[in-house]
This record gives sequence, structure tokens and C-alpha cells, in this order.
Amino acid sequence: MSYSPEELKGIAIAGRVSSVLSILGSFTIIGAFSVSRHFRSPIHRIIFFNSFYNLFDSVATMISTSGPVAGDTSSLCRFQGFALQMFPVADVLWTFAMALDTYLVVFYHFDTQSLRKLEVKYIGAITTLSFIPAFVFLFIHGREKGPIYGDQTIWCSVSRNWMILRIIFYYAPVWLVIVIVLILYCLIGIEITRVRDEFKLSDDDRIALTSGNSANSVTTTTTEANPRVKPGFTPESTMTSDTTEQITFQHLPTSRNTTTRYQTPKQRRVSLRQYIIMPSLFFLAMLATWIAPTINRISEFAHHKHGSYSLLLSVSTLGSLRGFWNGVIFITIGMKGWKRRASGRKIALEQTTNGRG
Repeated sequence: MSYSPEELKGIAIAGRVSSVLSILGSFTIIGAFSVSRHFRSPIHRIIFFNSFYNLFDSVATMISTSGPVAGDTSSLCRFQGFALQMFPVADVLWTFAMALDTYLVVFYHFDTQSLRKLEVKYIGAITTLSFIPAFVFLFIHGREKGPIYGDQTIWCSVSRNWMILRIIFYYAPVWLVIVIVLILYCLIGIEITRVRDEFKLSDDDRIALTSGNSANSVTTTTTEANPRVKPGFTPESTMTSDTTEQITFQHLPTSRNTTTRYQTPKQRRVSLRQYIIMPSLFFLAMLATWIAPTINRISEFAHHKHGSYSLLLSVSTLGSLRGFWNGVIFITIGMKGWKRRASGRKIALEQTTNGRG
């Protein structure tokens, strides 16, 4: 299918505008992370690392139709093809890392230090898995099929002559990871619902998680009886947040006083916004950017021709917005959490001041 110069120009403009927005989004993430300690949670750190990958992705989409115009064997086309093979895949893998962190927090109660120890492994694994196929493709050139990276109208990527490689090393692993992430979030949602029903959300959007399922431990001590107190069980202490829950009962027989303490599993409180809402929104944003490209590739595979102009325009626009959506979610959710905590500190300070007065 051939496209008019005006249509190709429209595709290029849409892709470059989206790319500029994504570059601004990536720099916003880097800047916010660098200047504010508020944006330093494990999930924020993963988004920060991913923003550098998004920058290279945005540079590649910024090239737009200039890659195909330069020719399949040009350095510009080869660089664009390499970047668009590697960095979108890396973006999906970083989204998986966020889901995995959330899963480890909810089910295995990883703390901040434990999650940070995984970051080097994430960087190594994600870079390796996304880099190797993209790099190897640079050196493959068939006699009849030509180079792997070639003209795909809106930019250079794996050409239709090598469609099977595009499916095996690009769309298949991407959608496999998306399905795995979706399963993880379903499991997390079920667990959060159970925990929410059991402990309820606190006022600062944090949710309590038990650190174990072991049976309650019981400690019994004996003291002198107080004849003025009637026999029975009287609660003396309750759970405090971020501490071990201890509930003390007094059993008062006629001559002796037995104090029994039931120690329940330790409680940890994690931010619902940072560990649940924000990673979930990143997943949804990533999913939105992959729908149009996947439909386009399926159409090409089935009909052996490029999709319609409107479909290519959607691919160029949505496929270039990864960094933009990441930046919007990063700042929006982060600022809401910061305002909520600031408001909580202000109220606590006012209550302390009034109490002293």
C-alpha cells in the first residue's frame, strides 16, 4: 500500500510530537528523582532506571520516517531498527520488574533494602535479554531477504521479509510478559482484597500486611492478685502500626493474677499508591501502547501488506508515548502521596501543639 507525501508527513509529525512529549516525560522523572527524596521508593527507582531506556526509545521514534528515507543499509536506519527492537522490549521487562517487586512485597514481605538488592539483577537481566537479539540482527543479511532492519513506512524496524523473527523475538515475548504481569496483578489484587477486609486501610493510604502465618505465641506470667478487681478477662493493649500486635488479657482467679499475652504476626504497612496503584497504571499505559502495533503486525502477517493510514498513524503516535505516560503517572501519583503525607504531618503537628497548650 502506497501513501501520499502528505500522509507520510502527517505520520512523521504525529510521531515526533509524541516523541518530544516522551523525552520531556523521561527528563521529568530523572529530575524529580534527583532533587527530591520523596521519589526514592523501590518502585520509583525502577521507573527512574527505565526512563533512560525510554530516552533511547524516544530518540529512535523521533527519527521517524527519516530512517526509511535514508535507506535500509544506512547507519541511521540500522540504528533506528536496533533501538526500536531493544528499548520497547526493555520497557515491558521493567514493567514486569515493578509487578515482581509488588508481588514480593505483598506475598513475601520484602523490605526496601531487599528490593534494592534486586536492582542490579534487574538491570543486568533486562539489558542482556533486550540487547542480544537487537545487536545480532545488525549482522544478519540474507541474499534474497536483505537486511533484517528495513523500511516499515513509519520507521525502520524488522522488515516484513523477516516477519517470523519479529514475532519470535519481539511480539511473542512481549505479550508473554504482559500475560505474566496480568496474572501477578490478579494474584496481588486477590491478596490485597483479603488483607484489606481483615485489617482495613489506614488514613494515610497504607495497608497492613502480616509478616507470617504462624500461630499466635502465648506468654504467661503470674503476679499477686488484686482483691479489688473482679475475676474475668480485661484487654490491656492493642495493635500499634508498624509494630508487633500484642493483646494482653488478665485472668484473675481468687488468689493469683495470671497475665497472658497473645503475640500475633508482625504488621507491616505499605503504601497502596506506590506499590499497587502506580505499578498498575504503568502496566495499563504500557498495554495501551502495544495494542495498535500488534494489530498492525497481525494485519501485515495476514494480508502481506501495510495497514491503513489511520492504523499507521495510531502506531506512530501511541508507540512514541511510552516516556510521556510514564512521566505523567510518576509525577501525578507521587505528588498525591506527598501531599497526603504533608497534610498528615501538619495535622499531627497541630494536634501536638494543641495538646501542649
